[in-house]
Amino acid sequence: MRIVLLCLISLSLLATGCSWVKFPGVHKVDVQQGNIVDQEMIDKLRPGMTKSQVRFVLGTPLVVDTFNQSRWDYYYNRVTSAGKETQEQVTIFFNAEEQLERMTGDYLPTTAIPEAK
Repeated sequence: MRIVLLCLISLSLLATGCSWVKFPGVHKVDVQQGNIVDQEMIDKLRPGMTKSQVRFVLGTPLVVDTFNQSRWDYYYNRVTSAGKETQEQVTIFFNAEEQLERMTGDYLPTTAIPEAK
């Protein structure tokens, strides 16, 4: 009876996937999703640029609204192996002539950022 009980306990511990045991040296990868957009890329954008020019600078947008073709969303999400999460977002708006009108989000052109005194 003790052997059966010991086997059942051992089997249940193995079936849990050893999630409570931390193995040293196990490599976890960083998970990156979306478009990497940085301040240098945003500084290259100018009002009046066409959609193809914006696509050349920033890449293909992650989200293009089906009902509003004048809005492009660039999202970036990164989770490191230590569990630290980074999220960034930039939204580009175009006018009726399909030219860059304005942008919002985590990055703005340096000319639009008020300088600290």
